[in-house]
Amino acid sequence: MEPWQLTATAARARLQEGTLTAEALVRSCLERIAARETVVKAWNFLDPALAIASAREVDKAYVRGVLHGLPIGVKDMIDTADMPTTHNSPIYQGLRQGRDAACVGIARGEGAVILGKTDTVEFAASGRRALTRNPHDPTRTPGGSSSGSAAAVADGMVPLAFGTQTGGSLIRPASFCGVYGMKPTHGVVNSEGAKRYSHTLDTIGWYGREPADLRLLAEAFRLFDLDRPLGKGLQQLRIGLCRGPNWHLAQPESQAALLIAGQRLEAAGVAVEELSLPQRFEGITEAQRIILLGEGRGAFLQEYVTAHARLHADFRDRVENVAEITGARMACAYDLAAECRKLFDALFPAFDAVLTPACTGEAPVGRQDTGNPVFNSMWTLLHVPCIGIPCTKGPNGLPVGVQIVGPRFGDAALLDVAALVAPVIDPGLALE
Repeated sequence: MEPWQLTATAARARLQEGTLTAEALVRSCLERIAARETVVKAWNFLDPALAIASAREVDKAYVRGVLHGLPIGVKDMIDTADMPTTHNSPIYQGLRQGRDAACVGIARGEGAVILGKTDTVEFAASGRRALTRNPHDPTRTPGGSSSGSAAAVADGMVPLAFGTQTGGSLIRPASFCGVYGMKPTHGVVNSEGAKRYSHTLDTIGWYGREPADLRLLAEAFRLFDLDRPLGKGLQQLRIGLCRGPNWHLAQPESQAALLIAGQRLEAAGVAVEELSLPQRFEGITEAQRIILLGEGRGAFLQEYVTAHARLHADFRDRVENVAEITGARMACAYDLAAECRKLFDALFPAFDAVLTPACTGEAPVGRQDTGNPVFNSMWTLLHVPCIGIPCTKGPNGLPVGVQIVGPRFGDAALLDVAALVAPVIDPGLALE
């Protein structure tokens, strides 16, 4: 097995044992990128010499953090001191901020090697699509907006990568690319230094190839209650199977994935119970859309004023309020979100997690359609943690995932649940 094939957790073990160096791991990842990047196109910026030099410095370090020696890809709307941050926008080509975003600085401080910048949908929002292709089928999208991060982890180019989610930008690409993804509770990871789209919704998260990989970054970010284990075995779990208010929009393969995941858990002795959300949740998807568009007006106003001709029409429409969002509609959306957050949290601890679709189906053909975020946006607005888990293959042989969701600040417990249920839901993981 080549080092690039290792999960982050397996690589970390070898790094700790001294049987692998950060430089050797980075060089292996770079070799994989050299072999596959012309097909996958996951990276906006890559400087092999810089990555190798960074790895050598990490290898010399006496103090070793939780991410020591692990290469990480960074979505190209998150600032990096030694690399450009373009936001995939013509306005910011070649721009170097000269400072790290908080999440990047923390990762470096814990010993990570920043490998490069991964492609993204413009401003992690709309406009220009990433050039990235789905590594399972280059004629299809990897999803968006965290396109390059999901594809790079899926293709073995890097064991970990940062993404963001404002609607469905992290969990949906995880499903399309067949990797694990975590969107933590809103606000627990400092988003300073990442392009703002919606302060109510923007959340920094990450990708890995198994639940233990996700936990490494959770430890780096000191998420709440990681020192309090769930204290349950697989057969003591209670899982709520939730189709959600948008079930009618799920394609047959996504509906099948959810039901198959539930059946696999039941066969393993897990208590799985159908869960219907209160009627108030019927309006939560529209509330997310209103808040997204309303807060987006201010997010892109600076570019609208200073670089109008180079700003994509999608963002000009937001600033010009083509969607006709009013203050009254914003207030109602905020109020509904606050109400539904309490209603959802009240479902716990009767359940240990909620199992729900991660996407509408397989990855669409082409780059323009990055998929419908309808099975993600409500959870983003509710501020709850989500973990995407690969599950089945669709009619075209492409990955289709599911996600588990917990209450706000239940990230640690959700990671424990993921470690228990993932080998059951994702048979490929159990075989590794």
